[in-house]
Amino acid sequence: MTPEELRADMPALDEGIYLNTGAGGPSPRRVVEATQDALEYHEYEAPTGAGTYGALFEALDETRAVVAGHVGAAPESIALTQSTTDGIGRIAAAMDWQPGDVVVRTDQEHSAGILPWERLQNAVGIEVRVVDAAGGQVDRDEWREAVDGAKLAVFSSLCWTDGCRLPVAELTDIAQDAGARVLVDAVQSVGQAPVDFAAWGADAVAAAGHKWLLAPTGTGFLYVADEFARSLEPAQVGYMGVEDPEAHPSELKPDARRFETGSVSPVPYAGLREGIATIEDVGYDTVADRVERLTDRLKDGLGDRLVSAEEYESGLVSFEADDPIETAARLDDEGIRVRDIPPTGTVRVSVHVFNSADDIDALIDAL
Repeated sequence: MTPEELRADMPALDEGIYLNTGAGGPSPRRVVEATQDALEYHEYEAPTGAGTYGALFEALDETRAVVAGHVGAAPESIALTQSTTDGIGRIAAAMDWQPGDVVVRTDQEHSAGILPWERLQNAVGIEVRVVDAAGGQVDRDEWREAVDGAKLAVFSSLCWTDGCRLPVAELTDIAQDAGARVLVDAVQSVGQAPVDFAAWGADAVAAAGHKWLLAPTGTGFLYVADEFARSLEPAQVGYMGVEDPEAHPSELKPDARRFETGSVSPVPYAGLREGIATIEDVGYDTVADRVERLTDRLKDGLGDRLVSAEEYESGLVSFEADDPIETAARLDDEGIRVRDIPPTGTVRVSVHVFNSADDIDALIDAL
């Protein structure tokens, strides 16, 4: 599939210029049709065929396998969630927290990587240490000092604020050498570039399909290394998370699947599978090549307003504006969708493989 063929299959792009995939990616028709087909199958055929639950379990097993193959993990190390925030929250709620326990995060985290620790700080009395990561630059000595004695280190593989990449494997090694567990927010990475969760070495990775994978909202997934999973007690337990729901006492599954509780709709996950297939059909070489060329064009046009790195790191590009909120609203009125980033007071542009040089030129002209 070429970028032009993908673009032609995305009805949302008929209504304006969309440069906000970092918030949510519009789905192509093939993804929406996959969800519609899944709904009809589940409601029209499954009840008297494979059975409602038989069809559900088969769909979820298939989705775990597809996700696992895409991110370099074993299917049993993947739990299906609703979002990245959901996945991070499940890890936070499953760990045994004591007063004085330390969580280390960067100053570039999304609220999903901030709020759980604020709550635990207030409720339990944990300590939260914050390390500067502006521009993707993490001082290794500062990081090493911060994670010393920490229980958990949390950071993003790619900063949502300015699109800069963090050295995931290196930061993970430093934290784990200090005895900390590592939780990575990878939602801005999956769908932009190949990822290998196992190679990163993190204890857990949370992500979702509704951004760069172009899947429906509600399609989160959580990777948990088996050894780490066995140490965690999920805050909620249901029949899907135990080995035998009829056994008393019950025994949690020995891997990430213990974080799944009860029946969920298989419909969005059909869209997740198709979203992954779409990106794989286009190919990551094509994604990277096109996004790099378009972001170079954008950065040239922004000039000294550019906040993100001059060299290519991702499709997220941030720039300065006198009034970021007003600028984003004005562009929206002109049919160009971007977003402001409140923590940094910038405007962020998201460039994906379906975007075109005309999109970039229209944005620069509007500015």
